[in-house]
Amino acid sequence: MFAAERRQLILEMVRANGAVSLRELARVVQTSEVTVRRDVRALEAEGLLDRRHGGAVLPGGFTRESGFPQKSHLATAEKTAIADLAAGFVEEGEAIVVGAGTTTQELARRLARVPGLTVVTNSLLVAQALAHANRVEVVMTGGTLRGSNYALVGSGAEQSLQGLRVSRAFLSGSGLTAERGLSTSNMLSASVDRALVQAAAEVVVLADHTKLGTDTMFQTVPTDVITRLVTDEPPAHDDRAATELQALADQGVQIAVAGASGGSGAGGDSVPPRQPRRDVALPGPRRGQVPGAGPGLRAATVLGESPQGAERAARVADLRRR
Repeated sequence: MFAAERRQLILEMVRANGAVSLRELARVVQTSEVTVRRDVRALEAEGLLDRRHGGAVLPGGFTRESGFPQKSHLATAEKTAIADLAAGFVEEGEAIVVGAGTTTQELARRLARVPGLTVVTNSLLVAQALAHANRVEVVMTGGTLRGSNYALVGSGAEQSLQGLRVSRAFLSGSGLTAERGLSTSNMLSASVDRALVQAAAEVVVLADHTKLGTDTMFQTVPTDVITRLVTDEPPAHDDRAATELQALADQGVQIAVAGASGGSGAGGDSVPPRQPRRDVALPGPRRGQVPGAGPGLRAATVLGESPQGAERAARVADLRRR
């Protein structure tokens, strides 16, 4: 297949799915991931698509939502590290809500080991991951099934959440910026996510670094409502993600970065083990300090108050080195 033919096929796949992994592109066009990466870089230079870690998406900030098969192959190592870390914030006997998404599905698999837990969810994938867990009660919302992400949406889902109160909500989305907070590309999903947030005392967002700085159509969680962000380590060259992390910290979001030891972070780099840090109290009256993480918090770095000037630049540089 000539380069022009490969690139045309790559474009068609991205336009049809919204986002496609390099692995899947290489399989379809029957070439190596190195060649596909070169094709994607050329197409991005022409403004025809945008590169993301491990794949390609439609161009522009307001990207369309891809289906579950495409999402499940993007940033898999990062999602695993995020889920490992986020599970450490859940305590025995707690009642939480968990939204739909591939990262929250990974979280649910780890929550199966937390005894006495009650999980409210609109995600069939989250419920399936917890279906055989001992001493974990799963409560599902009503609603209409949205097949692209196996989630229940609509007025039935929202009404079933009325009057509910839990300690924490764990949500993911299509994009996260300091300006607008968490967002998604689907109106029905956004509406249910907002109802999940209303039911929780604290909001924890799970988002890998590829979503940082990406803005999509429908806002789900404003920045001032987000208690904590659990993410992975941005690559050293990803200035946008590092800058966005600092901007979120400036607005009072506590940031836990997975993969600070043992090679569990993005790319599997081996880093000497570190002792976990405690959360840093944030300035401002909008929220108090979040309770410390449980024993599952091992490979984490937490950003709290934002220093000014040279200290802020040093913090961003230190984040990149990790």
